[in-house]
Amino acid sequence: MNKVALITGTRKGIGRQIAEHLLATGWTVAGCSRKANDLSHDNYRHYKIDISDESAVTTMVRAIKKEHGTIDALINNAGIASMNHLLLTPGKTVKAILDTNVAGAFYCLRECAKIMSRKRRGRIINFSSIATSLNLEGEAIYAASKAAIESLTRTAALELASSGITVNAIAPTPIETDLIKTVPKDALQKLINRQAIPRIGTMQDVINCIDFFLQEESNFITGQTLRLGGVTEN
Repeated sequence: MNKVALITGTRKGIGRQIAEHLLATGWTVAGCSRKANDLSHDNYRHYKIDISDESAVTTMVRAIKKEHGTIDALINNAGIASMNHLLLTPGKTVKAILDTNVAGAFYCLRECAKIMSRKRRGRIINFSSIATSLNLEGEAIYAASKAAIESLTRTAALELASSGITVNAIAPTPIETDLIKTVPKDALQKLINRQAIPRIGTMQDVINCIDFFLQEESNFITGQTLRLGGVTEN
């Protein structure tokens, strides 16, 4: 039986391309997003849900388990961002970012880990951001939400290690996706210049990290956040 992965946020961007990559390499993929997805593949099933809805996540994960018997990997990719000075950031923006980026990722992690623990093996990959390491101005709540993800990654790694589950995170540099379309070019270049390797990231850079964490030989690596571009933790 093919390995089964749940990838959140597969309608476009990083999540979509990770889904296409895993499908091309023989995985069965379940994906989700708040809107419909036109990704068509015999081994792909899409769930139209909002991951900040706890009951919807539980229902989706149970459906995946019923159809495929297991979940071997979770890639917690879905996330939202908003650029604003903290004095101009409304409460509804704070709530939306924390609900999706933190609570939603937690619900997916918790429910998938329940299934993985029964087989005593599994891979969980969360998504952080270099916005946290660089303390990016204008992204206070987004950076805080990803700091929470890094903390969740470390704690979950400790709690789930005895169940054979590894939990790691990837913190990409800016990637050509919709998430950075609204970022002014001069601000984007200043950000890139703070990296040891001053270039914009590519999807292949991210996929390389995904493949590394998923491979069987990575079963001794857990609780880590892999930062791209040579960005170091402050």
